Amino acid sequence: MTHSVAVEEHPLLSRIEQALDTIRPYLAADGGNVRVLNITDDMVLQLELLGACGTCPMSPMTLKAGVEESVKKAVPEIRSVEATNATPMEEQPAGQTGHPLPPTPVPTPQF
Repeated sequence: MTHSVAVEEHPLLSRIEQALDTIRPYLAADGGNVRVLNITDDMVLQLELLGACGTCPMSPMTLKAGVEESVKKAVPEIRSVEATNATPMEEQPAGQTGHPLPPTPVPTPQF
Protein backbone atom coordinates (compact mmCIF):
# COMPACT_ATOMS: atom_id res chain seq x y z
CA MET A 1 0.00 0.00 0.00
CA THR A 2 1.49 3.28 -1.10
CA HIS A 3 0.45 6.83 -0.31
CA SER A 4 1.55 8.97 -3.25
CA VAL A 5 -1.07 11.70 -2.76
CA ALA A 6 -2.61 12.76 0.55
CA VAL A 7 -6.21 11.63 0.50
CA GLU A 8 -7.43 15.20 1.14
CA GLU A 9 -5.71 16.29 -2.09
CA HIS A 10 -6.67 13.31 -4.25
CA PRO A 11 -8.41 14.43 -7.46
CA LEU A 12 -11.14 11.76 -7.09
CA LEU A 13 -12.03 12.57 -3.48
CA SER A 14 -14.88 15.01 -4.18
CA ARG A 15 -16.56 12.53 -6.57
CA ILE A 16 -16.11 9.72 -4.05
CA GLU A 17 -17.59 11.83 -1.25
CA GLN A 18 -20.58 12.71 -3.46
CA ALA A 19 -21.15 9.00 -4.12
CA LEU A 20 -20.85 8.20 -0.41
CA ASP A 21 -23.29 11.00 0.41
CA THR A 22 -25.96 9.15 -1.60
CA ILE A 23 -25.67 6.10 0.65
CA ARG A 24 -24.90 7.78 3.99
CA PRO A 25 -28.59 8.37 4.88
CA TYR A 26 -29.14 4.60 4.74
CA LEU A 27 -26.09 3.93 6.90
CA ALA A 28 -27.11 6.68 9.33
CA ALA A 29 -30.60 5.20 9.66
CA ASP A 30 -28.92 2.19 11.30
CA GLY A 31 -26.49 4.31 13.33
CA GLY A 32 -23.48 4.05 11.03
CA ASN A 33 -21.30 5.96 8.62
CA VAL A 34 -18.06 5.65 6.65
CA ARG A 35 -14.91 7.76 6.42
CA VAL A 36 -12.42 7.81 3.56
CA LEU A 37 -8.95 6.85 4.78
CA ASN A 38 -6.97 6.36 1.60
CA ILE A 39 -7.07 5.90 -2.15
CA THR A 40 -4.21 3.64 -3.14
CA ASP A 41 -2.15 3.83 -6.32
CA ASP A 42 -4.01 0.65 -7.34
CA MET A 43 -7.28 2.63 -7.13
CA VAL A 44 -8.55 0.84 -4.05
CA LEU A 45 -10.71 3.02 -1.83
CA GLN A 46 -10.00 2.31 1.83
CA LEU A 47 -12.72 3.26 4.28
CA GLU A 48 -13.26 3.16 8.00
CA LEU A 49 -16.64 1.91 9.17
CA LEU A 50 -18.02 4.19 11.88
CA GLY A 51 -20.71 3.77 14.54
CA ALA A 52 -22.89 0.72 14.21
CA CYS A 53 -21.27 -0.17 10.88
CA GLY A 54 -18.07 -1.08 12.71
CA THR A 55 -19.74 -3.94 14.58
CA CYS A 56 -22.70 -4.87 12.38
CA PRO A 57 -22.64 -8.45 11.09
CA MET A 58 -24.08 -7.20 7.78
CA SER A 59 -21.24 -4.70 7.21
CA PRO A 60 -19.32 -6.85 4.71
CA MET A 61 -22.44 -7.24 2.57
CA THR A 62 -23.37 -3.56 2.90
CA LEU A 63 -19.83 -2.59 1.96
CA LYS A 64 -19.85 -4.66 -1.24
CA ALA A 65 -23.47 -4.40 -2.32
CA GLY A 66 -24.15 -0.82 -1.26
CA VAL A 67 -21.07 1.29 -0.75
CA GLU A 68 -18.79 -0.25 -3.37
CA GLU A 69 -21.57 -0.36 -5.97
CA SER A 70 -22.41 3.32 -5.44
CA VAL A 71 -18.79 4.45 -5.54
CA LYS A 72 -17.83 2.40 -8.61
CA LYS A 73 -20.91 3.60 -10.48
CA ALA A 74 -20.05 7.26 -9.82
CA VAL A 75 -16.26 6.87 -9.96
CA PRO A 76 -15.38 4.03 -12.37
CA GLU A 77 -11.68 4.65 -11.81
CA ILE A 78 -12.05 2.98 -8.39
CA ARG A 79 -11.36 -0.75 -8.74
CA SER A 80 -12.57 -1.88 -5.33
CA VAL A 81 -13.61 -0.66 -1.91
CA GLU A 82 -12.40 -2.15 1.35
CA ALA A 83 -12.93 -1.33 4.98
CA THR A 84 -9.84 -1.41 7.13
CA ASN A 85 -11.85 -2.33 10.22
CA ALA A 86 -14.46 -4.71 8.77
CA THR A 87 -14.73 -8.18 10.21
CA PRO A 88 -14.58 -10.66 7.31
CA MET A 89 -17.72 -12.75 6.72
CA GLU A 90 -15.98 -15.97 7.76
CA GLU A 91 -15.13 -14.40 11.13
CA GLN A 92 -18.63 -13.09 11.83
CA PRO A 93 -20.60 -14.60 14.72
CA ALA A 94 -22.14 -17.92 13.81
CA GLY A 95 -25.61 -17.66 12.40
CA GLN A 96 -28.08 -20.21 11.19
CA THR A 97 -26.48 -23.08 9.34
CA GLY A 98 -28.08 -25.60 7.06
CA HIS A 99 -31.59 -25.15 5.80
CA PRO A 100 -34.10 -22.96 7.60
CA LEU A 101 -36.99 -24.67 9.31
CA PRO A 102 -40.37 -24.35 7.63
CA PRO A 103 -42.71 -21.83 9.22
CA THR A 104 -44.88 -23.10 12.04
CA PRO A 105 -48.57 -22.79 11.15
CA VAL A 106 -50.59 -20.47 13.37
CA PRO A 107 -53.88 -22.05 14.42
CA THR A 108 -56.97 -20.31 13.13
CA PRO A 109 -59.29 -19.32 15.98
CA GLN A 110 -62.66 -21.02 16.02
CA PHE A 111 -65.61 -18.64 16.42
